[in-house]
Amino acid sequence: MVKLDRIYTRGGDKGATSLATGARRRKDDIRVEAYGAIDETNAAIGVARLAVADAALDAMLERIQNDLFDLGAELATPHDPAKPLDPSMRLVILPSQVARLEKEIDALNADLAPLRSFVLPAGTPVAAHLHLARTICRRAERVMVTLMETEGEDLSPTALAYVNRLSDFLFVASRYANREKGDVLWKPGATR
Repeated sequence: MVKLDRIYTRGGDKGATSLATGARRRKDDIRVEAYGAIDETNAAIGVARLAVADAALDAMLERIQNDLFDLGAELATPHDPAKPLDPSMRLVILPSQVARLEKEIDALNADLAPLRSFVLPAGTPVAAHLHLARTICRRAERVMVTLMETEGEDLSPTALAYVNRLSDFLFVASRYANREKGDVLWKPGATR
């Protein structure tokens, strides 16, 4: 259970922050960058939800926001073989969460027309916000790849798969949000 009775601690005033393990890291550390980008993705999804009228899509996005807090907790709690944690004390993204995203992508995509061009991040307000969330999610994925390749750091392949699938979900969800108006398609060379 999370209990926050004091919001400021002054602990970060000199450019460092604490991971969930208590270890201190610089605020520009790659692990902190990773969970920060996940937090940004979550906030962008929250803004998109303000414009969502479709209850099923909103429920999917709410589940994703909860997943992203789980992912942030996973990223903030690096695995240390010298100090093993009780598995029940470490949140991790599960393969079932990735599978759920795939099912939701398929459900949203089922009645959409096949694409004949790239889609511009436009259309309805919901679609535009979902596109913004998608691009932030892609940045989070790039940071997580860097984390994965950093010596001494760990990253679950399932966590990376989840973020990759999430960007796909956000793309399809933006098309779903534009289904009545239609996609705004890129017209190569049209403005020359």
